[in-house]
Amino acid sequence: MNWIKNYVRPKIRSLLGQKRDTPENMWVKDPESGQMVFYRDLETNLFVFPGSGHHHRMPAEARMKSIFDGGEWEKLLLPAVAQDPLKFRDERRYSDRLKEAKGRGNGNGNGEDSIHAGFGKVDGIEMVVMVQDMSFIGGSLGLAAGEAIITAMRKALAEKCPCVIFVASGGARMQEGILSLMQLPRTTVLVQELRAAGLPYIVVLTNPTTGGVTASYAMLGDVHLAEPNALIGFAGQRVIEQTIREKLPEGFQRSEYLKDHGMVDMVVPRQEMKATIARIARILMKSPPLAAPSNELVLV
Repeated sequence: MNWIKNYVRPKIRSLLGQKRDTPENMWVKDPESGQMVFYRDLETNLFVFPGSGHHHRMPAEARMKSIFDGGEWEKLLLPAVAQDPLKFRDERRYSDRLKEAKGRGNGNGNGEDSIHAGFGKVDGIEMVVMVQDMSFIGGSLGLAAGEAIITAMRKALAEKCPCVIFVASGGARMQEGILSLMQLPRTTVLVQELRAAGLPYIVVLTNPTTGGVTASYAMLGDVHLAEPNALIGFAGQRVIEQTIREKLPEGFQRSEYLKDHGMVDMVVPRQEMKATIARIARILMKSPPLAAPSNELVLV
């Protein structure tokens, strides 16, 4: 037990009545180069390490702010669902895990679950955008997340606009059992409705995209984009190797390998993602491109 750290410092802070304004982790280490980067600088650079270009995990709220024009959007009103329908318990109660996740502020804007959803303009085009929050119980898919995705897709149908989802997930939420797995076909039905209405459905695969979501809405887009070096797959590499008893190629489940083998259409750096999504949406919606600024000199 560290007496100074665990007792003296908290006691001094309580006597002074001061609240710590700066986060504990002011510096973040680049996992590739080992470089220490100031958190605010990393945040300004869209959570991409300037030295190596490594794409750090991006908070859902920051992702929404970076994609919408002016960082402004309408938060969609998401339906309430039954909490802990199976009364699940392992080492802890599932209801306690939900409370803890919501208490950390990792909710969907309504404090509910792992899907953030909003409606606004992206480079002047109206869009519905969803972001799956990996920090909320591993971005897992349950009743609340399924309802959020369905609600967002219905909003896109009502507004006759493109629908975009940034996927980051460990898969279906085991604490909700078959109710979680039911969200896979339910979301698939809404994807088909978007397709029938001729509305673009654009999927952005981020690190990691794994498990059951890759068996449904994450792999049903009209266009699949991916961030550099994102882990994408259904089962883990070690599980696959043990099953087929063969050594898999290097980078087998990374976005660049999947692009080379036809599973991903484009690998797009985060700084170029907004412009790329808007350009694809314009093409699929047959909208006129943005007028390029004129460089011609006008003589008066």
